[in-house]
Amino acid sequence: MTILRSACLAAALLLAGAIDCRAEDAPLVLHAARLLDVDTGKTLSPGEVLVQGERIVAAGTNVEHPAGARVIDLGDRTLLPGLIDAHVHLFLHPGAEDAQTFNESVPERTIRATLAAREDLLAGFTAERDMGTEGAGAADSALRDAIDRGWIPGPRLRVSGNAIDILGGHEDANGYNPEQHALPNADRANGADELVKVMRTQAKLGSDFVKIYETGKDRMQDGVFTTPYQFSEDELRAAVREAARLNRRVAVHATGEPGTGMAARAGVASIDHAYQLSGDTMRLMRERGIFAVPTFAVLEYFTAHAATPEAAARYRAIGAYHAAQFKLQLAAQVPIALGSDVGPFPHGTQAREFALLVEHGMTPLAAIQAGTRNGAKLLGWERDIGRLCAGCYADIVAVPGDPLADIHALEHVQFVMKNGVVYKQ
Repeated sequence: MTILRSACLAAALLLAGAIDCRAEDAPLVLHAARLLDVDTGKTLSPGEVLVQGERIVAAGTNVEHPAGARVIDLGDRTLLPGLIDAHVHLFLHPGAEDAQTFNESVPERTIRATLAAREDLLAGFTAERDMGTEGAGAADSALRDAIDRGWIPGPRLRVSGNAIDILGGHEDANGYNPEQHALPNADRANGADELVKVMRTQAKLGSDFVKIYETGKDRMQDGVFTTPYQFSEDELRAAVREAARLNRRVAVHATGEPGTGMAARAGVASIDHAYQLSGDTMRLMRERGIFAVPTFAVLEYFTAHAATPEAAARYRAIGAYHAAQFKLQLAAQVPIALGSDVGPFPHGTQAREFALLVEHGMTPLAAIQAGTRNGAKLLGWERDIGRLCAGCYADIVAVPGDPLADIHALEHVQFVMKNGVVYKQ
């Protein structure tokens, strides 16, 4: 480890109140009353994890305690893999998200994103997928790299840069004085050629995946949900082909048909929000392993903090529709990855999404799997995170009690380790 890297890591640990347990690769044993195997759903009692450096060596009821190993006894807690949020907005904070891109400079927003990343990590989210910088361009790739280098604390990140939208689309600067030529919160692309060009530019700037706005604005009237599509199915297929060439995946903001069906047929990796999926779309998602990312927490927040009673009623109606449709998706065995859409609501509070998944029909185990191993698969890290097993990175959290008995335990993470470093104890 170089002197510069050592100094940067020390500063990051001081900022996070963290403890570097990797010094000289000394072995470390975590001991707790329980350990949850997220694959089998079995709770081991007691539970132990042997960590060496940044990796897990063993996990089980009793692991080897090598000579000189340090033991951290976490008492009446349950050890789990680090939590994974597959839909976050690190560059947003509560209140008038569209105005933030006009009123706050990119440096200010990057500082806010740095603090948001720390809050999410301390809440137990050791990996996240950042779904767009909303006009901040490649700032999220710089944030990701700073975290990876140990300069600042935060989750492992997959980042998209700006999302991609059509002219006049869901996140274009609509409703402003056209003579002011207000910039959109996304990168504009019209047609397959422009879409591919934007994707190549974003890849050059360090994106890990592609986010495309496929539907919006949503409308709920007389119990009927509608949302216009933006890109054609052929355009989405072109995006998926180009993403594959770039060794990337495509995620779409898509709330309903026909856009959700177009996205599934085009072969995207995830359909985020997914309020409405037809029977054929659900079948295709199950067969192809395309994840739905439901994002209930943000709707709950918008309903509770709506500016007018009319807006609250609209959010409440959409939320009820989404919940009913989600039950159909569960019955159809659509793959689910947890995503909260945090940013428009306070960072560090998104574990509420686990409870909402259970409230709307998932078992506690299935919800935990959605926010661990399923998230790892969607982010392309299934071999390295999402489980407590030998060879995986030492991304580990502990919660009070038993989360299978009380899913709200995940909202009270009391121990956080990422990459063998303790950030919260």
